[in-house]
Amino acid sequence: MKNHGKIRHAGRQSLYLLTRLGRYELTILLCIAVLSGGIWGFVALADEVIEGNTQSIDESLLLALRNPADLSDPIGPGWVEEMGRDFTALGGVGVLVLITLGALGYLLLAGRYRAALFTSIAVPGGILLSTVMKMGFDRPRPDLVPHEAMVYTASFPSGHSMMSAVTYLTLAALLTRVQPSLRLKAYFLILAILLTLLVGMSRVYLGVHWPTDVLAGWTAGASWAALCWIVMRWMQQRGQVETEEKSVADVE
Repeated sequence: MKNHGKIRHAGRQSLYLLTRLGRYELTILLCIAVLSGGIWGFVALADEVIEGNTQSIDESLLLALRNPADLSDPIGPGWVEEMGRDFTALGGVGVLVLITLGALGYLLLAGRYRAALFTSIAVPGGILLSTVMKMGFDRPRPDLVPHEAMVYTASFPSGHSMMSAVTYLTLAALLTRVQPSLRLKAYFLILAILLTLLVGMSRVYLGVHWPTDVLAGWTAGASWAALCWIVMRWMQQRGQVETEEKSVADVE
């Protein structure tokens, strides 16, 4: 009878753990998968770039976005080129600083002081990592086509792509940890992904980055955002960062 009781107890414990995993831990597993996959993808891509195996596809994609009769002319009407410059500015340092300060202001006004402190470390930390990586690889900029935007640093990984991913995805990931509304959680994430994609694609369109530069920036930035989400959740569980507050919006 004792053995049967132990078996039933173990079964209840297993069922409880599976239920908890299904309800609360799926997002953690997804973030871990993004983090692991992003690191693996970046390392593999960097290795291919260093060996020169991506050069042909980089050149083909870059030339596909130019007028064959005039490589100084990106495909599409003039207003598309102007929009490309507008989108690429969303990944510039000035814009990203303003966005980050705006998010910090929201967290401070909402009384999330420790979350604001964590954010003020997470975002600049990711941008610093981007700068160090760019200096380490020191890949030359594309020279097939004229640049449609000013550049003054190395090419790999794309700084605009990685910094926008770091800023927008990290801010979205952190804001979802203090925002109870499911609608707003989804909105933050979708908007962050859209902005990150637009910035990266604009860099290739303007001829200032190879496509693999942008892909590397995306993977590295997404990995950093996933890491920040995991760390913040762990700190919330330990009571070191404010947790989300339940509200009526949480069930919408």
